Amino acid sequence: MEFGYILAGFVVGFLVGLTGVGGGSLMTPILLLIYNIKPAVAVGTDLLYASVTKSVGIFAHGKLGNIDWVIVKRLAIGSVPASVVTLWVLHNTDLQSDNVVSTIKFWLGIALIVTSIAVLLRNRLHSLVSNGEWVPERHVPLATVILGIILGGLVTLTSVGAGALGVTALIMLYPKEKITTIVGSDIAHAVPLTLVAGAGHASLGTIDYTLLGTLLIGSIPGIYLGSHLSSRVAEHWVRIVLAMILIYVGFKLVFH
Repeated sequence: MEFGYILAGFVVGFLVGLTGVGGGSLMTPILLLIYNIKPAVAVGTDLLYASVTKSVGIFAHGKLGNIDWVIVKRLAIGSVPASVVTLWVLHNTDLQSDNVVSTIKFWLGIALIVTSIAVLLRNRLHSLVSNGEWVPERHVPLATVILGIILGGLVTLTSVGAGALGVTALIMLYPKEKITTIVGSDIAHAVPLTLVAGAGHASLGTIDYTLLGTLLIGSIPGIYLGSHLSSRVAEHWVRIVLAMILIYVGFKLVFH
């Protein structure tokens, strides 16, 4: 079983390194559907897993100057309080009840389906909005905070959304920014969000630390290998396959 967790960590890490997408979107469903981990534990463990793996991304993108800290601050103003409120609701809920388990699975499924659409449309959206704007410039700061609120609640409940959904929305809000800056800023924001949400889940007792360590053993070399192969692999086809997997798993969770 431990080898299976290491393999899962490696596969997810490899896809994150290759495409920048796939962390929470794949890890939580794998833990739920293949290894029958309880939903709340799968989400909590994956949140701390994401905060550790994405911390590596901050150093890499920071060195390259790919982080816009104004965007990160606006997102965090919305997401961190939203995460705290969501954790408070979870703290006052029986996480073992069938109703709560079904709710987490349902919203996880919805998040995966929306994420799959975001994965497919990201490049097309970038080319569409690079010549215009979807949101008037004066409303962009407020819209970014609102996006943070949505991501904060969704990520804390399901561990999904910080990557593909965040990047897709930021492309629409900041069409003049380079895609590398959007991705770097999104990763930089994901670290404090997943850290706060993960710490909250730790207080709820919904983190399996042995499982977390085992996943990281696989994911760190996976991310390293995926990052180095990203320039040699046709990312377009990897994205399509990834999106199809997310759609399938999303519908399986929603209509289970």
